[in-house]
Order: sequence, then structure tokens, then C-alpha cells
Amino acid sequence: MSYHASFPLSQRHPGRGVGSNHTGRYEAHERLYQPDGWEAPDEGAVLRTQTTLEVPRRVISYNRSPDLPFDRSINPYRGCEHGCVYCFARPTHAWLGLSAGLDFETRLVARPEAPARLREELRHRAYTPRTIAIGTNTDPYQPIEKEHRITRRLLKTLREFQHPVAVVTKGTLIERDIDILADMARDRLVRVGVSITTLDPQLSRRLEPRAPSPARRLQIIRALSDAGIDVRIMTSPLIPGLTDHELEGLLEAGRDAGAIAASWIMLRLPQEVSGLFKEWLATHYPDRAGRVMGLLRDMHGGQEYDAAWGRRMRGQGPYAEMIAQRFAVAVKRLGFAARLPDLRTDLFRKPAEVGDQLTLF
Repeated sequence: MSYHASFPLSQRHPGRGVGSNHTGRYEAHERLYQPDGWEAPDEGAVLRTQTTLEVPRRVISYNRSPDLPFDRSINPYRGCEHGCVYCFARPTHAWLGLSAGLDFETRLVARPEAPARLREELRHRAYTPRTIAIGTNTDPYQPIEKEHRITRRLLKTLREFQHPVAVVTKGTLIERDIDILADMARDRLVRVGVSITTLDPQLSRRLEPRAPSPARRLQIIRALSDAGIDVRIMTSPLIPGLTDHELEGLLEAGRDAGAIAASWIMLRLPQEVSGLFKEWLATHYPDRAGRVMGLLRDMHGGQEYDAAWGRRMRGQGPYAEMIAQRFAVAVKRLGFAARLPDLRTDLFRKPAEVGDQLTLF
């Protein structure tokens, strides 16, 4: 459903990242809201989160992207209630016949059978272990994890198989699972990336309305680090002309909280994300909109986004090179690890189950 254009973005749906809900790009018809004149539109309406359940046939997704340090991942949920306006995963909701806008953050899908499917796939005779990434599409510790506990059960399964895992999150619920993560960390089977976009709480609330505050995310880094878990601060995405001036401050705050490694990714605006982000800019930072979008185009050959491997994460040109140099200098000055050791795969084992044929010797 697309909402009437005269509704001010900041008043329509408090606590949500975007204010529009354009029909998914695969749908044949667009549905529009048109007031009939009898009632005043409810501009302050609070949208409730809806969760449906999905039974996946497979849970491990494989990729061959040279931009990524992993070749497989698991996503316990579709959509994300954190509502980050910049989320590059928003367009995936179109595959469900839903919108990349408000639907993405209010109509979620949980996959409670994912741990059982994972067990089956890990036990397959042809399976070869490599690090599985969790949280690469939507946050595995978004609020609905408190009820469904899918991520915790996935971690329990991976620990049972002694399988390496890399987790990416900005959610505080990860602290609940420190017992599992610390146990795996002792065998070098886990590392965690915590994403922090800005240290400005007001800007963060506008960008990521239902995500923990920057200060709270630094506490997550500290709690994980104190438990002996390797943590990377992910200064992602950097938004040119809006948050990129904070790069060094973000890295220093992460280091002080206990992070031992760092990374950065430039803002990406694939598919519907471009229009949603420009709406957001026009509402909250109209004086900076031209500069932000101009810098992005400069880094993508005149386009708002370039999906080509090797360019989509960082961009190219003088501005992108300057950010890369600033990052390299800050990382060296702050003593971050140039490269973390690979997680272990040699401990992988398939636990015996009822019905297994046991060896005689």
C-alpha cells in the first residue's frame, strides 16, 4: 500500500524508518491509499509488527561473491524491525510480494524450523565445513528473536557440531547468548561484528529508529570482549556528507570498548533503497541532500549505485580513495589487527544420533 504523498514523513508512523510503502516491483498492480473525505487521516498511527512463520527447505545460502569473506550464510528472519532506512536488504521483500518500505520493517517472517534444517545439512555426507555467517541480510538479534529464539538455537546446533560461525548484529539480545559464544570462542569457533553507523544519538534514532543507541552498542562490544569473544567494529554504512566525518571517532570508540578489528562499507542504494533514502534525506536533512547524493554519484560513475563486484561496497574515485586512506591510517594508529586468524574448521564433527551405524573399532 502506498500512502498519500501529503502526509509528513515524520508524523505518519512514529518509530518507523521510512514513511512510504510502494508496491513491490514484481507486483502487477499498485495499491494506493486515497482519503474519502469523511475522516481525517490518522497521521500518527502506530504500525504494529506482524510476524508470519516459514518452513524453509534449506537454510544455508551459498554465494560466490569476491566482495565477501564468506561463501555461506544463514538468515533466521526475513525483514527487520530495526527499520534502518539505509538497509541494502530491503529489496528482498519484493520476492515475497511485499514492499521494501514499511512492509520490510513491519511484516516479518520467522523461520523456526531453521535449526532442524541446519542439522540435516551439516550431517549430509558431502558437507565440507567453512565459516557460516549469520546476520548478513537482516539482524539475527532484532526484537522478535526474544520470542522465537531461532538464533540461539542455531548457535547451539553449531556449537554441537563444533562448526565456525561469524555473527553480525547491532542488537542487544546477543548478550543473552554470551554463554554459548564464549564457549565457542575458547576453541576459536566464533567472532562477532557490531555495526555502529554514528555516535550521534539523534541521527541514529532517525536512521535506525528501533536499533539500540550508539552508546548501548559500544556496551555490547565491551560485554562480548570481556567474555573473550573477538569483536570487530563495523563502521557501516558510511554516509558521505552525513556520517563520514565520524570515521576516526567511531573507530576509536570501538577500540576503547574492546574491539580488536574494524571494517567499513560505503552507503549502498540498490533498487528501492535509493528512493526511500532520498525521501528520508528530503525530510530530515534537506540542506545536505544534494551533497550526499552528489558524492554517491561521483563514486559510482554518475549513478546512485553500481552493483559491480569490486565497486559496490566502497565506490571508486578520489572521495572513495580518501575514505580508504583515512581508514587505513586510523586502523594502524589505533592498533587494530590487520587480519584476524581464520576460524577453525578442523574441530568439525557430526554428533551420533539414534539410527546411525556405529563403527566397530
